[in-house]
Amino acid sequence: MERFGIALLLLVLQPMQSCTVSRAQFSSNYTDESALLTFKSPITSDPNNVLGSNWTENTNFCEWVGVSCSRRHRQRVTALELPEFGLHGTISPHVGNLSFLKVLNLRDNNFRGQLIHEISHLRRLKVLNLHFNCLEGVIPASIHHCRQLQFISLRKNEFSGSIPNEWSSLSSLSELYLGGNCLTGTIPSFFANMSRLKSIGLAENKFHGNIPNEMRNVPSLERIQFGGNYLTGTIPPFLFNISSLQHISLDCNDLSGNLSLTSPTGLSNLEILSLATNQLRGNIPSYLSNFSMLTELWLCSNQFTGTVPATLCHLESLTTLALQENQLTTEPRSPELSFFTSLTSIKSLETLFIRDNPLHSILPDSFGNLSTSLLQFVASNCQLIGRISDGIGSLSNLNYLILSGNNFNGSIPSTIGAMKELQRLHLDGNRLEGSIPKEICSLRNLGDISLHNNNLSGSIPACIGNVSRLQTMFLQSNSLNSSIPTSLWSLDSLLFLNLSFNSLTSLGVNIRAMKSLETIDLSWNKISGNISITLATFQSLSSINLSRNSFSGPIPESFANLRTLDFMDLSHNGLSGSIPKSLEALSLLKYLNLSYNKLSGEIPSGGPFANFTAESFMKNEALCGKPSLQVPPCSGSRTRHFPYKYVLPAIVASVAIFIALLYMMLRKYYGNRTQAQSSTYNLLDGIEHRLFSYQVLCNATNNFCEANLIGVGGFGAVYKGILFDGTNVAVKILDLQLDEAFKSFEAECKVLRTVRHRNLVKVISTCSNTELRALVLQYMPNGSLEKWLYSHNYCLNLLQRVSIMLDVAFALDYLHHGQLEPIVHCDLKPSNVLLDEDMVAHVGDFGIAKILAENNTATQTETVGTIGYIAPEYGSEGRVSIKGDIYSYGIMLLETFTRKNPINEIFTEDLSLRQWVSASLPHKIIEVIDQGLLTAGGDEMMSSTQGIFVAIIDLGLECSRELPEERSDIKEVVAKLDKIKLQLLRN
Repeated sequence: MERFGIALLLLVLQPMQSCTVSRAQFSSNYTDESALLTFKSPITSDPNNVLGSNWTENTNFCEWVGVSCSRRHRQRVTALELPEFGLHGTISPHVGNLSFLKVLNLRDNNFRGQLIHEISHLRRLKVLNLHFNCLEGVIPASIHHCRQLQFISLRKNEFSGSIPNEWSSLSSLSELYLGGNCLTGTIPSFFANMSRLKSIGLAENKFHGNIPNEMRNVPSLERIQFGGNYLTGTIPPFLFNISSLQHISLDCNDLSGNLSLTSPTGLSNLEILSLATNQLRGNIPSYLSNFSMLTELWLCSNQFTGTVPATLCHLESLTTLALQENQLTTEPRSPELSFFTSLTSIKSLETLFIRDNPLHSILPDSFGNLSTSLLQFVASNCQLIGRISDGIGSLSNLNYLILSGNNFNGSIPSTIGAMKELQRLHLDGNRLEGSIPKEICSLRNLGDISLHNNNLSGSIPACIGNVSRLQTMFLQSNSLNSSIPTSLWSLDSLLFLNLSFNSLTSLGVNIRAMKSLETIDLSWNKISGNISITLATFQSLSSINLSRNSFSGPIPESFANLRTLDFMDLSHNGLSGSIPKSLEALSLLKYLNLSYNKLSGEIPSGGPFANFTAESFMKNEALCGKPSLQVPPCSGSRTRHFPYKYVLPAIVASVAIFIALLYMMLRKYYGNRTQAQSSTYNLLDGIEHRLFSYQVLCNATNNFCEANLIGVGGFGAVYKGILFDGTNVAVKILDLQLDEAFKSFEAECKVLRTVRHRNLVKVISTCSNTELRALVLQYMPNGSLEKWLYSHNYCLNLLQRVSIMLDVAFALDYLHHGQLEPIVHCDLKPSNVLLDEDMVAHVGDFGIAKILAENNTATQTETVGTIGYIAPEYGSEGRVSIKGDIYSYGIMLLETFTRKNPINEIFTEDLSLRQWVSASLPHKIIEVIDQGLLTAGGDEMMSSTQGIFVAIIDLGLECSRELPEERSDIKEVVAKLDKIKLQLLRN
């Protein structure tokens, strides 16, 4: 009976024990699930809506994206991995409740705040990767409780303070990356206690002091990255005896001493050695040739002396040899750089930098035998002498050839034409003579040529127009003669042209409008004849120098069209006539020199002329004006102007009678016309343009026929018109039923009267009375960017899209920085970007633009822009600034390359275009790029341009940051896009 009772008791207890186990397991499940949901709570932005749609209680949390659970310990989270998800917010302390967690990977997000101490509760943690976030404050010392940690990466954050001494107990640590922060102090000696440590990355911080000798006791080191700090002292010899090292980077410090070591025994596995930008001296040691696996050797910007060891030829895997900015010399009693001969055996060499060394030697013929894999050779300012070898043509894959500032003589070898991949050719500052070889015209990838300061003679090759990608041409200070070849004016990509200090005799014939040219210098030549009026069509010109020539005739009135001009020197010529008053419209002009000519008449006083001094006008024949300009007053003597006393009144009377008769005839002819049809007045004071009546506009648009309708906007409609002389125009008619239309018309006129730029839609005229408001604008035959993006009949390639967005950036730069009072467009979007016949982009529609008062950075407004493009501070506060335009530009940049409108149906309150794109960087970028760009180029195109896509999208994200002060300046945008465009042209 007693046994029966015991058995019964056991039977009763059994299910209770089972129940207890189940509840314990449930408790563990609940703890981890609760911790994950709490982790999700402070995340303010989830661009892909992964956590919002996937992390729900309807599914098992072990199946959530980024969550891994253990099979051994059921339902316990072992890994939380959400890299590159674009998440914004803070890291919840409840992460510390995931007690079975081994991997925490939140790299490449936007987590802010301090690193939580609760991570120290994760005693099983092996991997902690928070690379590339916005974390700040000191690094918690308590992390040392995670004794199993093997990998720590806190790179690219904003941590300060020193590395905690408590971390010395992390004996299992294998890789430590803390680069790109603001850490201070010295490099800890306790690394010696970490016997498993393989990689230490501390670059780009503020560490000081010496490299600790205790590190000799770390037997398994493979990578040391200490560059970009303030380290001093010498490089400890033990570093060269650690056989496991593969990468040593100590560049950009203040290390001193020399590398003279006694037979180092290690570094048989070393691949990268970077000691650049220090204070190292002495000879380059020959033992470097023992590092047989070396691929990159960076010794530049030090104080090394002596010769380059010929034994470097044993480095068969070397791709980069950078020795520039030292005090290296040639071998004693050797007229040639013999180490070049030794380098010919390195078939993998791609980059060779030796510039700014006093080599004082001859470049040997063996130079042409260097590997055909060589891409960049830079040997400027090396005191090289002799001729440039014909063998240079053998370097068929060379991109950069920089030999500036030497003492080369002889001619430019014609074999240079075989270097088909050459992009940059700098031979300036030598003693080269003879003519420029015509073979240079076969270098179709050439973008930059500098041959100035030589003794070159003859003519510029007539075929130079074949070098269609040329952007920079510097040929000044030579002895070139004859005329400038016609083909030069066909170089549409040319930005900078300097032909000064030669003996050129003519501008050539058939000069074409060069839309991209920014600077032209033809001074100190022998050019005669009139100044070509075609120069006035160079829409981007900011500097023109025609001084010290033999130009005659008048200054072209049309120079007033060069609205971006800030420098003009026409001095020391034979120019005659008066100074065009129209030049007063050149609001950006800062320097003007018209001295030593034969000019006469009154010196203009308006616009920039108010700031010019007497030096701008001295030594002319008969100029008059203000006494401060040291010229006679314009009233003159009575004797000199005596005939006009009688002739002028007669002329005036005749003209008055003619006008009166003409007025009566016209009044009779148009007597039945309404006031609305005959009354016009000018709202664009200060701009030369034609005046049109209502009847002219009716005739031009066929009575505003619907067939001529181009588009309809918020304040009216735009019609295509053809004037009586055949000129195509766009006529913008405002809807006067809308009160806002009046404000829009006045705002647009106010802006357009002050601006003129090649990338802004040009206003031709206005027509305005009590019943009509109309603007006559430059007609854009290729329509809007919006049409090209979303039409099935059109497709813009990558270069076209980059060029269009660069044009828009130029326009914004002019609006924001090219005026005394900055102009904010306020409604930048693809429909307001119009394309002319050459696909050059022009920004239009200034109906809600704002002109900021001088020295003001922002203003308030109740005007609303277009949803999707409005900056946050614009929509919420009505605060208008140039940073609002930058935001709109960033959104439009993203739209242009993704072909996704910011108000596309896929975007909601929880997912914007910016968030969607941000989550793709960098590895999923192809998923968001417009498929039209990808399918057109195939796999090869995708592979070669993925980096360009990343750069463009990243630029769009920088421009569209939430806080105005964090957005890029438009000048930075121009520089980055220009670099991208150049890269595309080179490809």
